[in-house]
Amino acid sequence: MEEMQSFGDLLDLQAVDLDIDRLIHTRGTLPVLDEYKTAHASTAAAQGEYEALNGEFNLASRDLDKAEGELEILEEKLGREEQRLFAGGMSARETENMRNEVISLRSKQSEMEDLVLELIDSREKLEERVKAATIRLDEMKATEAKLEAEVGKEWKKIDAELARREGTKAEIVPLIPAELLQLYDRLRNAKEGVAIGRLIDGVCGGCHLALSAAEQLEVAADDPPLCLHCRRILVL
Repeated sequence: MEEMQSFGDLLDLQAVDLDIDRLIHTRGTLPVLDEYKTAHASTAAAQGEYEALNGEFNLASRDLDKAEGELEILEEKLGREEQRLFAGGMSARETENMRNEVISLRSKQSEMEDLVLELIDSREKLEERVKAATIRLDEMKATEAKLEAEVGKEWKKIDAELARREGTKAEIVPLIPAELLQLYDRLRNAKEGVAIGRLIDGVCGGCHLALSAAEQLEVAADDPPLCLHCRRILVL
């Protein structure tokens, strides 16, 4: 009678363990979890795009600052040279040399002004792209956060159910002899979670194969009874 009670407890334990397996599977395969993973990947990609564009913008800003600084120095030098040229008091050769220097500086100034304008245009375009990337990233982060909250809500419910099942399991396990429990655990690992089944009308509840009358007598002689086909524990 005590042995039958142990098998009954094992059946109860298996029912709880299968519920736990189902809940864990459900926890890891929630549709909203897949949506969250997709959103997280998209957010990561958008973050990378934003950082790359922001890096280009910062580099363009540094190039512009450098060009504007060089233009300012060039303009100051040109101003000084023009002032010396207009002041006069130099020989004809010195005046000619100074005039050529001023012409050269004006040419460089024009080139530098064109470069500064190009850099300003380039930076403005990058700034617009950075703004668009920022808006896109913020939207994706909001979507990801919303989905994360939904996942957390579902997980909270599943975890509460898991805690109840684990509590029930903790009450059943001490009722089962250690050796029988070890056999059950080994079989569960090897038999896709189903270690024990009832023998109903000569059919194993684990593998659903029939046992002849002679085979049933053979199984009944074992301790514990094991199905001849699948080697699961049989409750006769």
